Amino acid sequence: MNDETTVPDDTTDPREGQGGPPAQSIDHPGTSAQLEPAPDHGEDTYEGAGRLTDRVAIITGGDSGIGRATTIAFAREGADVVVVHLPGEAEDAAEVARLVDAAGRSALTIAADLREHEACRMVVDRTVERFGRLDILVNNAAYQCALTDGFVSLSAEQLERTFRTNVFATVWLTQAALDHMPPGSTVINTASIQAYDPSPDLVDYACTKAAIVNLTRALGVQLADRGIRVNAVAPGPVWTPLIPATMPPDRVKGFGEDTPLGRPGQPAELAPTFVFLASDASTYITGETIAVTGGRPTP
Repeated sequence: MNDETTVPDDTTDPREGQGGPPAQSIDHPGTSAQLEPAPDHGEDTYEGAGRLTDRVAIITGGDSGIGRATTIAFAREGADVVVVHLPGEAEDAAEVARLVDAAGRSALTIAADLREHEACRMVVDRTVERFGRLDILVNNAAYQCALTDGFVSLSAEQLERTFRTNVFATVWLTQAALDHMPPGSTVINTASIQAYDPSPDLVDYACTKAAIVNLTRALGVQLADRGIRVNAVAPGPVWTPLIPATMPPDRVKGFGEDTPLGRPGQPAELAPTFVFLASDASTYITGETIAVTGGRPTP
């Protein structure tokens, strides 16, 4: 008998690519093409299985990072996708739309500043006008900016921008979407490890993510009688343009190495959780937050 352990060829070591990125800085909001190393959104690896056939999804921040990976996955699972992005991110949004088209689905890109109430309603109205329905809302767009001199340096302008982008837009988009979402629809919010283990220099961002976890729980109960499920995904450190665009270079260097797996997550590693929560595989789950943190514990 051979006592040697044989590892099948199709397995993947979760520590693969161990280590964080080098120090770098890019202008906000940044693009995926500026990152070194390039992030993996699943362009070459994600294979769909018809889990979301003919559904229509809105994904905010769908042009880059976790939103981009989720857009690719949803399209390959059979969904038409509305990619909401900031006006300065049109190039990335157009590239994602091409990937949706290549998957045989339809994409609509919408430039919008979701800090404005009317912009949130406009996104939903244009979605329904184009596709005639709305089945999935992914509230993923976010803003963060590391504080350079501790809590006392948190300005009123940054506090308002962070809450309007991360919390107000989530509320406004969900309110606008509800009139068009039939029973069986889903809302998925992007929370964060920061909701449970806040970094001192991201205190305002962490507060918004804690609010999203609480909002998810509340809406999971409140919308159950409509047959609409509400859940969230809480990423740990994930390699996206938001990191070098909003953190000093010394914080970017080695980003994610403090996780048990010793590296930051790739956007492609988050997308399957969003697919799961959007699909019929999770019809008895609502009000929950699923952590995808590389092993960092959450309550």
